Amino acid sequence: MAPVDRAVLVGTEIHGKPGLLPVEDSLDELAQLARTAGIEVVGRAVQRLRRIHPATYIGPGKVEEIRALVRAMRANMVIFDDELSPSQQRNLENAFGDDVRVLDRTALILDIFAQHAHTREGALQVELAQYEYRLPRLTRRWQNLAQQAGGSFGRGGISGVGLRGPGEKQLEIDRRRIRDRIAHLKRELEEVRAHRQRYRERRRRAQVPVVALVGYTNAGKSTLLNAVSGANVLVADQLFATLDPTTRRVKLPEGGVALFTDTVGFIQKLPHQLVAAFRATLEEINEADLILHVLDITHPNALQQARVVIQTLREIGVRDIPMITALNKIDRLPDPAAARAMAAEHFDFVAISAAYGIGLEDLLRKVEAILYRSLTPVRVRLPLSRGDLIAMFYNQGVVEWEAHTDNEVTLFGRLPGRLLAAFRPYLDHGEIAALPRYSVEGQPREWPSPSR
Repeated sequence: MAPVDRAVLVGTEIHGKPGLLPVEDSLDELAQLARTAGIEVVGRAVQRLRRIHPATYIGPGKVEEIRALVRAMRANMVIFDDELSPSQQRNLENAFGDDVRVLDRTALILDIFAQHAHTREGALQVELAQYEYRLPRLTRRWQNLAQQAGGSFGRGGISGVGLRGPGEKQLEIDRRRIRDRIAHLKRELEEVRAHRQRYRERRRRAQVPVVALVGYTNAGKSTLLNAVSGANVLVADQLFATLDPTTRRVKLPEGGVALFTDTVGFIQKLPHQLVAAFRATLEEINEADLILHVLDITHPNALQQARVVIQTLREIGVRDIPMITALNKIDRLPDPAAARAMAAEHFDFVAISAAYGIGLEDLLRKVEAILYRSLTPVRVRLPLSRGDLIAMFYNQGVVEWEAHTDNEVTLFGRLPGRLLAAFRPYLDHGEIAALPRYSVEGQPREWPSPSR
């Protein structure tokens, strides 16, 4: 049996730059990430700084303190809660010694994603993110090899005969190979993206609305998908237990149908490499007719987690898609009925327990009302070549007035929420009458929370 890695966690609080979560809560989350990756957490350290130290991120005194802690706890790994630059990582490894690995939150999340990506698409996305993260850190890897070979080049001295020249050549070869691999992965993912786009076009022609499940990791999205569709998605009490997207057909109470898509969970400080690599997957959210935000209402940082979700949605370009929030895990509250009564006062919230089936009928009725019966005021400018959309607006929406030019027709009226995605490229945002108050633009706000 392979020995378990033992890690010391390091968090910082920068003066004047408060994080989304308090530093101790952020370290709690980092510890959960570490456990998900199979790492035993044996210690933690916190430093409050006026500014980041350019060489080691933390101050020299704290570096010595952590080195002593690592030795005392017999740790072989130090994990920082923020992303380190390649030079900071290299300097810290030199300070802690060759037998101690230095990771940051980004590297840890990438490792977890690599463990949980089971489809070809997921594996491609994670591999791309890993290579883009590692490319600027190749210098550190070469230094480790130089140390093993007995040269002093890795420690800043002059290398031995026959080591310096070949080393630099090998480093450039490795960099070129990685750049070639990155280019290859991007081409493959563009093919995946094109395939997804063709699939979405077929789905749009079939006029089956799509509901995208989003939420902070471990909020209960997979449990909810299983409950409403009978799917068999893996459910585990750990971060990023499921990574690959799953879509299931769901029957709605009044006879309607919708496709529910479970997407990758969000988390604070989500590595930008992952957001870029998972563009094809995240585009599923942008093309949805309705966003169902699943929130663990019992979590002490529920509001902060909601803000992370909304911020991430905005970063990937989600703006005018209707959204409702499922306040999940109310079975863990002292009075679930009171929570449901409080949520019932707000159209954009539904209190549920996906694990025990509480409130799911109310949730599905609200989803159906938005997709099929609630009409959103919009103004669109359609080219005459899009006769299909013009006909769709007249047949399934309500046209209140229209205006024609030689090349386009402007229609003002109301559309079912499930059709907004098809008309989104033609929305006249300057003249849109009113987005639903339960859209991404309106959240998060303070809501009645039984957990507080």
